Amino acid sequence: MATDTISRKQQILQSLARMLEATPGGRITTAALAAEVGVSEAALYRHFPSKTRMYEGLIDFIEETLFSRIRTIVAEEPDAAARCYRILTLLLTFAERNPGITRLLTGDALTGETDRLHKRIQQLFDRLETQLKQILREAEVTEGLRLATTVSAAANFILSLAEGRISQFVRSGFTRPPTEHWQEQWAVAAAIFSR
Repeated sequence: MATDTISRKQQILQSLARMLEATPGGRITTAALAAEVGVSEAALYRHFPSKTRMYEGLIDFIEETLFSRIRTIVAEEPDAAARCYRILTLLLTFAERNPGITRLLTGDALTGETDRLHKRIQQLFDRLETQLKQILREAEVTEGLRLATTVSAAANFILSLAEGRISQFVRSGFTRPPTEHWQEQWAVAAAIFSR
């Protein structure tokens, strides 16, 4: 029984992600989601007490996916610039492979939703920026890294570059991949990593 519950929850979240991709700029109603999943609205609410909890389930998925892989990158990659590049490439690749969910990252799908969801996305990006700051601070000590600016400004700059790519992806209706020109752009941004 627990397996059926988990798979139905996953089915609901996958359907929600597909609908977010298929209806850019549109709101998703629980009635439309229930029809997409092939269940009643009451059945949706047996798995999630509210639409907010459904969105939170997708945000949980984003966080688990990104931060588990970030931990691996940090453990495997000794060079700070390479760590930052790999983390931001992970973020961009994740966005490219999950267009509907990317609408959550930009806040596009959260118009009219609770402040709690907006804060969760803000916290996710704050956590990413904190991770980048930590990498840069450690590198100043262990690698003798000298940045062209402060650690805070550098972390914010490189994350903003990735966020801009993600926003363009959503604005283009998912036709302009966030990884397009990324290597060339990173080569320019990496100039802040001086030694």
